[in-house]
Amino acid sequence: MPGERPGRRLVVVTGGTKGVGAGIARAFAEAGDEVVVCARRPPQAPLDGVEFAPLDLRDPPAVRAFFGRLTRLDVLVNNAGGAPHRLLAGTEAERHARVIDLNLVAPLTASLAAYDLLKRARGSIVMIGSVSGTRPSPGTAAYGAAKAGLENLARSMAAEWAPEVRVNTLVVGMVRTELSHLHYGGEDGIEAVSRTVPLGRLAVPTDIGRAAVFLASDAAAYITGAGLLVHGGGERPAFLDAATVNKPDREH
Repeated sequence: MPGERPGRRLVVVTGGTKGVGAGIARAFAEAGDEVVVCARRPPQAPLDGVEFAPLDLRDPPAVRAFFGRLTRLDVLVNNAGGAPHRLLAGTEAERHARVIDLNLVAPLTASLAAYDLLKRARGSIVMIGSVSGTRPSPGTAAYGAAKAGLENLARSMAAEWAPEVRVNTLVVGMVRTELSHLHYGGEDGIEAVSRTVPLGRLAVPTDIGRAAVFLASDAAAYITGAGLLVHGGGERPAFLDAATVNKPDREH
């Protein structure tokens, strides 16, 4: 457990050992915060200025014990989540339920366990949501359903726990991580997918980290119950490219 360091906030990032979570942890550490990441397995490479604590977030008693050992907490980032590509009809319900457990129930469990500490500090929670929760998500339907529920949960928490605890959601688009090839293919696939984003690239974990630091900062003191889109402008509607009229004049 982290030591007492007056003047520094304590930030817990769930699932903060790789990818987006590691980017979030680094961003808070660079902002001068004391950061603890918790996951089942430690990071492959140590994160500078970040402490690791082993924790299975799908084990409620273990989650309660983890937060019970803390003496203070200023920010909780519920980042742990994800899902493999699984078509609905090709997978049994129990495996889909495990995806919902990790992406929706685990953040609820962690938030409840952290509530008293956050209330005492007048702290904040940042949920890491997804655009998959705002549109159809074929192949990751349970994940999309969980992320939709997570954003609604955050709004309800914000209403119930105000004014002591602020709760917001980062609605994240496509991010380039060490696992991008599993979703988009190799470099050619990543480049092709990047061209569908108005800003012309996938996000990197640092983009998400900086947005999380903002939502947890005093600069966002009047923001709660909000969903901040971090998706590079979203996705160009497919019908615009399929239509045979109103095309840009490529010759001028």
